[in-house]
Amino acid sequence: MPSSAASSDTPVADLSRGAASVLPFLYVAWADGLLVPSEMEALRARVRAQDWLSDADRDQLCGWLDPQQPPDATTYFGWVRAIRRAARHIPDADEKSLAELGVELATLAGEEGGVTFSTPEAHRALEEMEAALGIVGHEVVRDLVERTLPPSGDGVASAEPVVAVPPSFDIDGMSRLIDGPRTDLRRRVLRLLRDDAFRRPDPDIGDPAYREIVLGWTKHLAEQGIGALAFPDYAGGEGDIGAFIAALETISFHDLDLAIKFGVQFGLFGGSINQLGSEAQKKKYLADVGTLDLPGCFAMTERRHGSNVRDLQTTATLDRDADEWVIETPAEHDHKAWIGNAAQHGRMATVFAQLVIDGEGFGVHAFLVPIRGDDGEPMPGIRIADSGHKMGLNGVDNGRLWFSGVRIPRENLLSRFARVSEDGTYLSPIPSASKRFFVMLGTLVGGRIAVASGANSAAKCGLEIAVRYGDRRKQFGPAGGDEVSILDYLSHQRRLLPLVATSYGLTFALHDLAERFAAMPPGADTREAEAEAAALKAMASWHGTRSLQEAREACGGEGFRWTSRIASRKADSDIFTTFEGDNTVLQLQVAKGLLAGYRQEFEDLNAWGLLRYVRDLAETRFGEINPLARRDTDKLHDAGWHAALFERRERQLLVTAARRLKRRLDQGMDSFDAFVEVQDHLLTLASAHAERLVHDRFRAAVDATEDEHLRSVLDLVCTLYALWHIEQDRGWFLEQGVFEGTVAKAIRTEVNALLHRLRPLAVDLVAAWGIPEEVLASDLVRG
Repeated sequence: MPSSAASSDTPVADLSRGAASVLPFLYVAWADGLLVPSEMEALRARVRAQDWLSDADRDQLCGWLDPQQPPDATTYFGWVRAIRRAARHIPDADEKSLAELGVELATLAGEEGGVTFSTPEAHRALEEMEAALGIVGHEVVRDLVERTLPPSGDGVASAEPVVAVPPSFDIDGMSRLIDGPRTDLRRRVLRLLRDDAFRRPDPDIGDPAYREIVLGWTKHLAEQGIGALAFPDYAGGEGDIGAFIAALETISFHDLDLAIKFGVQFGLFGGSINQLGSEAQKKKYLADVGTLDLPGCFAMTERRHGSNVRDLQTTATLDRDADEWVIETPAEHDHKAWIGNAAQHGRMATVFAQLVIDGEGFGVHAFLVPIRGDDGEPMPGIRIADSGHKMGLNGVDNGRLWFSGVRIPRENLLSRFARVSEDGTYLSPIPSASKRFFVMLGTLVGGRIAVASGANSAAKCGLEIAVRYGDRRKQFGPAGGDEVSILDYLSHQRRLLPLVATSYGLTFALHDLAERFAAMPPGADTREAEAEAAALKAMASWHGTRSLQEAREACGGEGFRWTSRIASRKADSDIFTTFEGDNTVLQLQVAKGLLAGYRQEFEDLNAWGLLRYVRDLAETRFGEINPLARRDTDKLHDAGWHAALFERRERQLLVTAARRLKRRLDQGMDSFDAFVEVQDHLLTLASAHAERLVHDRFRAAVDATEDEHLRSVLDLVCTLYALWHIEQDRGWFLEQGVFEGTVAKAIRTEVNALLHRLRPLAVDLVAAWGIPEEVLASDLVRG
């Protein structure tokens, strides 16, 4: 191509009309290997067959289309520049097809040198060539003619102004709806966390210094009375475990190290005294615990036995003559492990140990054991080791504890449910050792609710960052068009918005459980609440792990930076799936509770009790599923249909698990072995139970919402929760014949439609969680 073409006002003027008309096809032929050699040969054949082209045009064009002799880069980009510059003289050039653009280019080209150029004939021929290529010509043209430099004189695009978009619904109203009766407390805690005193340190500060910062934060909250919320008024509190859970959930927005330090001191250590201690013990210790004048820890888990608390090996043996307990670690690997506050700050521990009197064991009980003196040094017989640098939560001083002949007063047995008299007599209002053990653990269920709520808070932070970043981050777009927000892509919406819906559902479910638990009178049966807490803790912590991973990936490399505050939250929250009960162990407990109807004796796994409990379940029969119901796609927005599907899955899994267990027991298999063989089934049952619980609580919250507009928004989010979770397990529903393939496909289509409807609301939905910028603390969403 002559160089003059590049500088002319109509840069195709030096080309013949025939050559200019085929110029767009030359671009297609060599654009990023779009055409294979066989297609190139077919295009050359069509060019040779065009009578309206001159012989010179045919020879030149076929030469340019020779797969064996591709044009050099100078020639190729000369064609591209020529087309783009000529397009400025063509009205609506970006809306043309390849054929139409070719004809327009021909009109701008030079004379034919005596050869008549037939525009209608050329147009028909070019349309046939375009159709034969099988490409979307309009998109190719947009990509070709619109990818030009910005029109500004210096060639630099100006920044797009930020336009304030009015909210799609009442965000503050939604926040208050989500927060429930604890709105004022949550906002009070958030105001504290926004203070400069809670500014996060640099990530390379080192573990010792970071631990001191987190301790300082905890003291600041204690000074404001936040730590003592669950304690009696004489200890500076309000006697409200629900308020404590709400505070810890809110603190988890800011920093999970602080949340865990706070939870260990006031929830586990203080909570064990408050829930397991006598009135005298509570009056003696709780005030100092609430102010952090008595820092403590909760020493239950052991290295060798992990989650198996009932068989832990630490012993507390009564010395009648000295009127003391002697605490002993029998072997090296029986030490207490991963004890928060133990490595550096704790001065007293609630130690769970086997109570022994005159050689007779009375099961696991809790004892208050001083582990450090006022000088910070370990007490006699106490050995302390640091758990070391961890994957996350390095602001928490986890440690290990060994006891060698450690003596404590007889009165240091936490004695709400059991005590030992001066003459060494064991006394308890609960005759069954097994029942007493589970009643003692049941009093600590508030901690499990708090952990689940904290995990959901971490998920919310990651999801809000990812949603807001995805709304602002633009990448790719239609050919020749502007780049679009990555949150506009269905794939991105599918990654994030169902998780946003799940966080909404978990919030309502956990708040409902916390309020019901807080309202239980002393001595109430907490077994059902404990099972619900176990189910939701497993679901929420796994949800947190998944959400933060998706949020990290959804923000690309930016999400990997520490200042995004996704990576640190991901590292800190990972352990939530393990502590306060390993999730898999908790799910098995949930399944056992469902099989037994939460009857306590079932926990012992005695075959005589187990067979009695599963017999009736195993004989349950299901009605035939209506063929029309299996194929009906009109119920996709029917909340009753969603509930029925969740209930059907859970009930059917429960019954079939009972049948599998009964069959093995009938064959003489030991009950423990029978459970081991059906654990896969029991884990699926527990997950189905949790998802059904969340849906029930979510739907109840929607139905109770008085504001019509907020109710309509929540209804969409709840429907997304339901259909997405059903879609995730569609294999089970199809296998069981609950619905057919047409319904499964319709569910997938409807999920996509819901995502499209919720996309404009996405930023407002995460804003309604009410996390201040200073607390979110991510540079991906600032400014």
